[in-house]
Amino acid sequence: MTKKFKDMKGVIAIATTPFDDENLIDFESVDRLSDYYIKSKVSGVTILGVMGEAHKLNIEEQKTLIKRYINNLINNVPVIVGVSNAGLDNLELLSKFSMDSGASGIMVAGNNGLKNDDQIKSYFNQVVDRTKDIPICLQDYPPTTNVYFSESVINTIMENHPSIEMFKHEDCPGHNKLSRLISHRDNNLSRKYSIFVGNGGLYVPQELERGADGIMTGFAFTEMLVDLYNLFFNNDKQEAEDLFDIYLPLIRHEQQFGIGLVLRKFVLQHRDIIKSSNVRSPGPVLTGDDIREMEHLLNRLNSKLIEKGLPIPKGIK
Repeated sequence: MTKKFKDMKGVIAIATTPFDDENLIDFESVDRLSDYYIKSKVSGVTILGVMGEAHKLNIEEQKTLIKRYINNLINNVPVIVGVSNAGLDNLELLSKFSMDSGASGIMVAGNNGLKNDDQIKSYFNQVVDRTKDIPICLQDYPPTTNVYFSESVINTIMENHPSIEMFKHEDCPGHNKLSRLISHRDNNLSRKYSIFVGNGGLYVPQELERGADGIMTGFAFTEMLVDLYNLFFNNDKQEAEDLFDIYLPLIRHEQQFGIGLVLRKFVLQHRDIIKSSNVRSPGPVLTGDDIREMEHLLNRLNSKLIEKGLPIPKGIK
């Protein structure tokens, strides 16, 4: 399924890459994750993002995973493939392979080492030249990439490159930056593009209120984000925030740098969506204390949902 990035709204799930206990891709869990995202009624799925451990996969593994996810999802939702790579040759290869396989477009972040505005603009000139007319989501995630996009650079890139149809905003603190980007887009640019927000979902109510078009993150309760988005845009904003508040302790806990991915995988395993919480080596392993903390948070979530008379997601009772 294809859809123009600039028109997309809603929730785009960031897919994890499940591994078995031997560090091999667990394709059965890939299939189960795909079904989960479809049943959660997402607007799209992004694979091989930062949380997809793409940097730990070789090119052939990435190709195989791209094929599997796209084959599972293509008849239901658009698929975006993260192709950020230290080398432009590999970025170009994976971009073209993804589109030939049925992807709707690609996501590209700043390459670590870009130190100033001129370098950033030059790099994306090259990316666009290599990918031609492939729709691109530009990811701004300084905590991970160490690349800072100024507002002027973002506005220039979006003006000069129509193939960049989506912007993923993950700068932090970044609410005022988000507001100014939206204002400039709506009042000064000659074209439109969509703006999605991430950061694990930490600031979703405020970012939607500021005018973001949607949410793109991998929080382990994707269906909650879909419900929140729908409530918000049906003008049930108070109810949307109340729902968000119930899940906030888990959202916050998942956002710990260095350990957040394995915590997310723990929840997905606990919910019987993937078979193992294993993160490919080198990566963190949960301690007994980590597991007890997560079980406590899940038990509290269950109690709060019962108290409010809200549906209990599969796998947390």
